[in-house]
Amino acid sequence: MRPEGRAANDSLYFSYPRFDAPAGAARRRLTAPARVAIVGAGPVGMVAALTLAREGVASVLLDNKDSFNDGSRAICIARSSFHILESVGAVAPFLDKALGWTTGRSFYRGTQILEFAMPDSPSEKYRPMYNLQQQYIEQYLWEAITREPLIETRWRSEVTGIAEADDGVTLTVRDPRETYTFRADWLLAADGARSPIRRMKGLRLKGENYEGRYVIADIRMAHDYPTIRRALFDPACRPGGTVLVHRQPDDIWRIDYQLADGEDEAEALREESVRASVAAVLSDLGETGDWELEWWSVYSANTLLLDDYRHGRVFFIGDSAHIVPIFGVRGLNNGLADAQNIGWKLAWVLNGRAGEALLDSYTPERRGATLDVFANASKSARFMTPPTRGWALMRDAALSLALDHPFAGQLANPRQMTPFTYADSPAVLPDDPGHAGGAGVNVGVDVGVGAALPDARVAGGHLSDRLGTGFALVCFDEALAAAVRDLPDAPAVVCLPPGSEAAAVLAAGPRAAWLVRPDRHVAARWTDASAGAVAEALALLTFRPVTVEA
Repeated sequence: MRPEGRAANDSLYFSYPRFDAPAGAARRRLTAPARVAIVGAGPVGMVAALTLAREGVASVLLDNKDSFNDGSRAICIARSSFHILESVGAVAPFLDKALGWTTGRSFYRGTQILEFAMPDSPSEKYRPMYNLQQQYIEQYLWEAITREPLIETRWRSEVTGIAEADDGVTLTVRDPRETYTFRADWLLAADGARSPIRRMKGLRLKGENYEGRYVIADIRMAHDYPTIRRALFDPACRPGGTVLVHRQPDDIWRIDYQLADGEDEAEALREESVRASVAAVLSDLGETGDWELEWWSVYSANTLLLDDYRHGRVFFIGDSAHIVPIFGVRGLNNGLADAQNIGWKLAWVLNGRAGEALLDSYTPERRGATLDVFANASKSARFMTPPTRGWALMRDAALSLALDHPFAGQLANPRQMTPFTYADSPAVLPDDPGHAGGAGVNVGVDVGVGAALPDARVAGGHLSDRLGTGFALVCFDEALAAAVRDLPDAPAVVCLPPGSEAAAVLAAGPRAAWLVRPDRHVAARWTDASAGAVAEALALLTFRPVTVEA
């Protein structure tokens, strides 16, 4: 968890806007009922609001701050998150500004022991990972918010009370002018790791805290080193510790360095101490040029989560529901997936396109994703920050072995984020038995139910460009495509040639089909699909009764 960050007095590279509480005509609407209230205008809350708006659902977004979060904070945005940003109409400035990367290097006592490359290919529309400071992430999402008339934002507005009924929630809100109440049908709590909404509901996060603490610092330094993540184990500047280095836009470099056991945190966070520590890291890297300190904070690793992400009419998303270690870049990306997941489901329920039972799939899917993140991030956390002397001995032995045996260097591979597969979700259907054992019959992979649909090149762009905003059927048979298009409430239909790249990526037979949800996860698949099976699947997946003709 991080406290508030600190900025150097000469920090100039980003200008923070200042927002005020609603004024004028907007104040006359303060007590009007809302369909959805979202507490927290960080990246997760804004993506939730934009996802709802895409489906035509209005929301009220509240935050007690008067500007964006300061500093780089969450800087690594995964490919799956770029697809989410595209789905809410916000991706263009991210592509212009962010630095894409595929490669990481790990060093032990100054010697490189590993260079890894994340999976990438021309079939993918986006790169595996991008670096971008969080203040830019929030700025670009805010620009999308300002273009959306269905989103009302109330800055400097603190939620101080919540009363829940069977049909909605009533929020008490305090801003600089007055305290008032208003009612919402549903509430999304995106109010961060110290969530006041969670506290008001009497809920606690459960899990593990790790001993390791890291100071994170942004510095400005003109340099042409490529966008490659560097991890330094037991460097001379931090004996026994770990240092991470990331390049960011605007000549900003992010340096994370581990504090030693017993090192006083308050002393370590003094500006003079941060400058000295950063200088030592740069010296280890052989950097002798000028640099400027922009911002710094401190971080400790935790794996904590709620038992249930839904409590009545309240859904917890992002850090209010779970806190994950920084290692493996899963925190922000996991939160954006939460926002998209509950956003499209709640919108479909409110628009009458799905039954309310669809909302029961949010916790199994997203809590399951968090537990999967824990399993991976905990391995990284134990390697980056050994919790015991025994772990430290094993880690150091593996690193020493890697100096002469390259295979051991793979133990330092952080295995970056891939989307979780919702195989056991109530919002996917059982897999077609015909697909069992079929993986790899062509050049593709087994893309089963619950998995995120991989991308592929198609005429004029990529497969993901053709999926639309609702459910979509990907198939390779024109007769099937025509029959599905004639269905009432038909999904978007993407029919591609049997010899297309998409067919190869999916290892698809001529009558195979994949039904894809609005979040690009596979809801159902068939080896021999029919329009009737697709119609029945849509009814089951949206929890609404329909009559399916034979």
